[in-house]
Amino acid sequence: MANSKRGEIEALLDGKTYTLCLTLGALAELESGLGANDLVALAERFEARRLSARDILRIIGCGLRGAGHALSDDDVAQMKVSGGLAGYVQIAANLLAATFGDEPEPHAPQNPPTPQDA
Repeated sequence: MANSKRGEIEALLDGKTYTLCLTLGALAELESGLGANDLVALAERFEARRLSARDILRIIGCGLRGAGHALSDDDVAQMKVSGGLAGYVQIAANLLAATFGDEPEPHAPQNPPTPQDA
């Protein structure tokens, strides 16, 4: 079972549930594979929301390897996901959100409280 506090998610690939995690080593692999100079450049690339199919493949592959699965990007490229392209994009988006802390805390307010009139 995935531990969200460690940046892990679960994803169904080829009918099997996998845990994915972008560890520091996986992030270093992503930096290298995507030609980013550092984590800030990597985060900016993801925030631009302009990812290629190759980017999504690498994100998922690095997440699988970061969680301990010995799968190459070629292996991942052959895996099927429910929902087609949208399914792959959702897995990558969930993994990035878990890694970079884009998910709100479960009990944290979404917006600051509105000031009350005195």
